[in-house]
Amino acid sequence: MSKEPGSTPGPAGEPPAPSAADLARQYAERAGVERRGDGQIDVLASVGGVRGLAEAVVPGLLFTVLFTAGAGLGAALTVAVVSAAGFSVASLIARRPLMQSLTGLIGVLICAVFALRSGSGTTYFLPGFYTNGAYVLAFIVSIAVRWPVAGLLFGFIRGEGIEWRASRARVRSYQLATWIIASVFALRLAVQLPLYLADNVAALGTLRLAMGVPLYALGLWLAWMVSRPPVPAAPGGAAEEPGNDGAGR
Repeated sequence: MSKEPGSTPGPAGEPPAPSAADLARQYAERAGVERRGDGQIDVLASVGGVRGLAEAVVPGLLFTVLFTAGAGLGAALTVAVVSAAGFSVASLIARRPLMQSLTGLIGVLICAVFALRSGSGTTYFLPGFYTNGAYVLAFIVSIAVRWPVAGLLFGFIRGEGIEWRASRARVRSYQLATWIIASVFALRLAVQLPLYLADNVAALGTLRLAMGVPLYALGLWLAWMVSRPPVPAAPGGAAEEPGNDGAGR
């Protein structure tokens, strides 16, 4: 079997170490960013479709509604965990990939543990602050080392691979796109941390939902648009009409 270009040969009898392109491709595949037939990003599919949207929204929504209605911390947490587990069971029955559902279930379980240990409803949302902070830091580091995350997310589905790194203009475009996505996570922290400190579960839960998948989807779309490759000129010097491989990329 031929080796991937750029891969590092391993010891005898062992597969070669993955190259930077291999690692970038694996990251892009796991991120789930998808492109429509017209060349534009498929935002809904990229956030997991309707099912993924429900998995991200329903447990937190149920917890917020029940807790603020006076159902008690234990009952609200139980319903949130059961709803997340229900999505995993439904995926198992339908023989769909379990990774997204299981990841969501694990996230809800971690939130529930935090809330139970503290006895406070607002602590249910505390792990999300750590997650958002980690994303902001990771994205800033990726920009600093000239491996912007947006380039890894979009490069392969645009057919650029990691070749965009050879162009300063493309690197700058993907750095700007990465700043846009990072600003989503930073904005969540800026808006929601004061509500956490004020112990306002209703407002925090509501804004956590509003600034969750919908805001991330908007940031993803904006990042895609600002990082579009330039449209090649058509023969004769006239600008080529945007199409599947033009400005819609």
